[in-house]
Amino acid sequence: MFPSISSSKQKKSITTIGFYNVENLFDVVDNPKTHDDDFTPKGKKNWNYKRYKVKIKKLGSVISQLGLSRSKYPPAIVGLVEVENARVVQDLVDSSNLRKHHYGFVHYDSPDERGTDVALLYNKQVFELIDSKTTPILLADEEGERDYTRDILKVSGNLHGELVHILVNHWSSRRDGADVTEHKRITSAETARAIIAEIKEKEADPKIIIMGDFNDDPTSKSVKRHLVLDDFYNPMESLLDKEKTGTLTYDGKWNLFDQIIFSKNFLEKKTGKIYFKHAEVFNKDWLKIYRGKFKGSPFRTYIGKWYQGGFSDHFPVYAFLKKKS
Repeated sequence: MFPSISSSKQKKSITTIGFYNVENLFDVVDNPKTHDDDFTPKGKKNWNYKRYKVKIKKLGSVISQLGLSRSKYPPAIVGLVEVENARVVQDLVDSSNLRKHHYGFVHYDSPDERGTDVALLYNKQVFELIDSKTTPILLADEEGERDYTRDILKVSGNLHGELVHILVNHWSSRRDGADVTEHKRITSAETARAIIAEIKEKEADPKIIIMGDFNDDPTSKSVKRHLVLDDFYNPMESLLDKEKTGTLTYDGKWNLFDQIIFSKNFLEKKTGKIYFKHAEVFNKDWLKIYRGKFKGSPFRTYIGKWYQGGFSDHFPVYAFLKKKS
């Protein structure tokens, strides 16, 4: 177990890295170029500004608490998926629970047909942004037409003065069946590995963090065989062994699709300024449905077309990095 931390000096040495699928964080404005019609005031979900503001406030509250049990501060870095545009990320950063924590963000519009993107929040006092870019995942449908999905976001910068590269992913869903869609997630993994290869061409021993909603578990073929090779460590795999541990449920079964993965040089305490310590799922009771057949599952915004007023259909995940004194 991770040791308890009592002194503020110890807490300052702990940095939290988080990831959160925020479940359809759409604004209320119709974008004629994407399939966002459901999340408009006239759409079938009756999405409106009041509900939007409630969701923004709730998500900000969750993010602000990631890692506080062992760190004095909210997370230094948070990857986000299922955000519609830069406006909703800005509103999240400006929300009451986050506005005082010096967050900047990186966001690019993806070609995803529903208009959902990936983004990265970072504390400007801890992380110095150097560079960012996106890489498309080239997929085709059964007719050979381009199947548009979310790009992979790469962000490079100095975390506590040490160069770190972060890849934020949101891979293709299992909606049409896990086996039928598996090749899409394998292609996504191979695309991520190509980005990693580019980084390694320029640096001898780069520190890399891969995070995302992979729509596959740590033991799935796409993650285990195509992404996490000998040069990476996936702390989320050991969490699968725990009973009823995951980040989302489907048909009563837990999955751990949301993961934070580290290059193995994060395990070396003698080199560098920061090293990996521990990872967890943030699954507090107040984030769960408290009764009924979905009891214990993430308290989400909607179940079907019915508004629930919750947070997300995923729990966030987070990891602790120790800063060498």
